[in-house]
Amino acid sequence: MNTLLHIILYAQIGLCFFCLYRIARGPTIPDRMVGIDIFGILVVGICAVLAIITGRMFMIDIGIAWVILSFAGTLTLAKYLSKRKLNE
Repeated sequence: MNTLLHIILYAQIGLCFFCLYRIARGPTIPDRMVGIDIFGILVVGICAVLAIITGRMFMIDIGIAWVILSFAGTLTLAKYLSKRKLNE
């Protein structure tokens, strides 16, 4: 099982590079935002796998904080792209 978790961890790290490519080379802002969202999902998965492998459960807390920040960023960008004020 430990080997499987390491394979999953390395696969997620590898997929992060594809997301970074999409973030850097995305033709439009929404494409880049999708890349950022998927990158955030992968980071949360990496935190979960690392928490299982190492037994340090504070990694789950880091993943939860990352999700909350990612959600707030997505909402902020959506408001910005719809040309509405952030306080509406």
